[in-house]
Amino acid sequence: MTNEWAAAAPEILWVEDDRQTVAYVIGSAHLAHIAITVAEDGKRGRALALTGGWDCIILDRRLPGGDGLAILADLRAMGMLVPVLILTTMDGIQDRVTGLRRGADDYLVKPFSIRELSARLDVLMRRLRPPSQAMRLIFADIEVDLVARQAYRAGKKLFIQDQELKLLEYFMRHPNIVLSHEMLLQAVWDIDFPIRTNLLESNVSRLRDRLGRDAPPLIHTVRGQGYMLRGQ
Repeated sequence: MTNEWAAAAPEILWVEDDRQTVAYVIGSAHLAHIAITVAEDGKRGRALALTGGWDCIILDRRLPGGDGLAILADLRAMGMLVPVLILTTMDGIQDRVTGLRRGADDYLVKPFSIRELSARLDVLMRRLRPPSQAMRLIFADIEVDLVARQAYRAGKKLFIQDQELKLLEYFMRHPNIVLSHEMLLQAVWDIDFPIRTNLLESNVSRLRDRLGRDAPPLIHTVRGQGYMLRGQ
């Protein structure tokens, strides 16, 4: 069983001492596809950053044990080209200019929108993502062509509506993970407030029909929690 997106699941190092902000971000459905490692001080952040292998690094400016720009300087001095996003309360024009001139790829000021943070990270990491991974997702015998917006199972084209395709794409970006009703409603329909509706259930049912009721089931109900895309 393969999944091209999961095989290249983005790994981000976030050097941040504000635990409340960290909890806010990590709990967001918009960033559920990203593995985030947190370092709460400059010393540990620098040590982890210099190990390499990160798809992106988020740096705060004011940190116990140092300024995030010092970590950035070390990275660039060693020739490491990993994308770096400065995420900080320091919102002055000169602060932004300094961060970018020191080698940051982007600069975002707190407080911030989760959607904007997610979009900025996607843009930064897209530069390093191989074209094949940007164009299609594969899980078991299902393939989604992200450019043509078309899905196939066992090589056979599926006749699928736009919202069902968005739902399938989200499942395939997060395989083998329990996805709650709230996460799916937020990610696919942009509903981020409490609501009583069978919208999700009806779309999951139709998506199962599109994938074939006689084929091995891949979308499983996890009682009391949500749904999961997994093989047998």
